Amino acid sequence: MFTFLKAQAASLSASIVDFLITLLCVEALHVWYFSAYITGTVLGGIVNFSMGRVWVFDSKENNAPVQAVRYIIVWTGSLLLTTCGAFLVTHYGSVNYILSKVFISLLVGISYNYVLQKKFVFK
Repeated sequence: MFTFLKAQAASLSASIVDFLITLLCVEALHVWYFSAYITGTVLGGIVNFSMGRVWVFDSKENNAPVQAVRYIIVWTGSLLLTTCGAFLVTHYGSVNYILSKVFISLLVGISYNYVLQKKFVFK
């Protein structure tokens, strides 16, 4: 249970980075929200991998390049699920892009990211 809580804290930290970058891109730089989703997700992914490896799963003794490749595989699926899901909810549901991203990110984070990071990436 403690690992799950640490994973959620790391996910929250990565999400804060993700959302701040997304907001910055859309509101200050006037980037299309879909492109901003991708940019935020990439930077959030870097934060999440680093925290997962060192703090959450205490897996820094294992082979970092192998973990990185595994993480990229899982992260790519997460990127597709999060960005496409948020786009669909925003575009077809007429929901604010931030609310869409929050909803989809929570859903993907708990049901997909945590499970695969624990069982596949940082095992």
